[in-house]
Parts: sequence; C-alpha cells; structure tokens
Amino acid sequence: MGENVNPHAHFASICELHLPDHLMPETANLADLCRKHGRRLTGQRRIIADVVSAAHDHPDVIEIHRRAAAIDPGIALSTVYRTLRMFADIGLIETHTFEGGRARVEQATGEHHDHLIDITTGKVIEFRSDAIERLQTEIARRLGYRLTGHRLELYAEPIPGRASPVRRKAR
Repeated sequence: MGENVNPHAHFASICELHLPDHLMPETANLADLCRKHGRRLTGQRRIIADVVSAAHDHPDVIEIHRRAAAIDPGIALSTVYRTLRMFADIGLIETHTFEGGRARVEQATGEHHDHLIDITTGKVIEFRSDAIERLQTEIARRLGYRLTGHRLELYAEPIPGRASPVRRKAR
C-alpha cells in the first residue's frame, strides 16, 4: 500500500514560513516614533497613531478613520489622511494597494516580508520565506541581474478543511 504523505510537511521542509518579527508585541508605538522624529502629536494624531500601531490587519484609511472616530468622534477623515501622509513622509508607515483595492496601511519595520491575500475575505497574511528569497536572487543572477528589491503578493483562497501552516518565527 502507498504511504500517506502530508503535502504540507513536504512544503514546510522546502520552504520555512514564519510571520515577520514586527508582528510580535514589542513593535514600537507610532506616537513614540513621531516624537523621536521631532513631530508634534495633537490628541487626534495620537489616537490615529495608536490605532495604526494596534492594527495587525492592514486597514485602509476608511477603517482607520472608523476606529479612530470610535475613540474621538471629532476626528475628520481629512485628519486621518493628513496624519497618515505625515507618517509616510517620515517613513513610519507603508501603504499597499492589493489588486486594485483601496490603499492599506501597515507600520514600517525595515524588515522585508511578502503578502498572501485571501481573495474570499481580503485578509492579508504576512510571511517570509528564505527559500523564495534565494530563488528570486538566483533568477535575477541567471538573467544577468543583481536583485535590488522586489514585492511578492500571492492571491489565494483557503483550501476547505485545511488550517494555515504559517507559524511564528522562533526568536
């Protein structure tokens, strides 16, 4: 009889996946980082910074506004836009537009990672794979190039009855 082979175990042996370190609880607070960059934070900007710092789901501007306005109903959408622009200008956040959707925000960490987007829910899962990184570098080299950067976005739908094999990176 044939041996039962777990395709996920084989995949994991080829491509170790983990969540990037910046998803760990010690991620720096945006309000603290703004002060370190000499930026003044009003009460409303502080709320927006706290909302973005607490987010682990790549919210769009409308969702950030909804969360901030739940804390302070006086926060205008234009204030959220201006504050996020300031954060981006000093390199504290990154924005991503996945498949023509709204721009989504995440705190900048300086650590490279890739994204898998669940096309059924819009959920964004961050991951890093050393095997994928090596393969991209090798492809560029074989084509006569030195890789200087890349962005990888995988669009997928869940396999019914399967749990995600993604696990946190060991520290």
